[in-house]
Amino acid sequence: MKLNRVMPNYLKAHFQNELKISEEAWVNGNLLKSWHHLERAHILGQAYPVPHTYVHWLMLVFGFRIKSFSEIVGQLPRLLVGGVKSFVGTIPVGNTGGANVPPLKPMTIPADLAEMMKKP
Repeated sequence: MKLNRVMPNYLKAHFQNELKISEEAWVNGNLLKSWHHLERAHILGQAYPVPHTYVHWLMLVFGFRIKSFSEIVGQLPRLLVGGVKSFVGTIPVGNTGGANVPPLKPMTIPADLAEMMKKP
């Protein structure tokens, strides 16, 4: 069992950039782009408890913003247990984190994100 606590700096910059792009897209009214970059941030941060939990919080907020009952309800359990699963290293690698996918389903990591996740 691998215990993850802190996101490494080389990955943190990419994670924060995805969140920035998501917020800019939201401000510009591009909801699909905003959500897409939240999903990308989830993939980058899901191995680390605080970033993982934070992305689920942002996904919950997104659900409230668009008045999506299914997203709100889907994010609540993810918000409660996602960080714990990150801490103990039992995440479904590549999962995009939204309520539209099963929470334990591993998914293929996009090639550009996989490259970002490699330790320099």
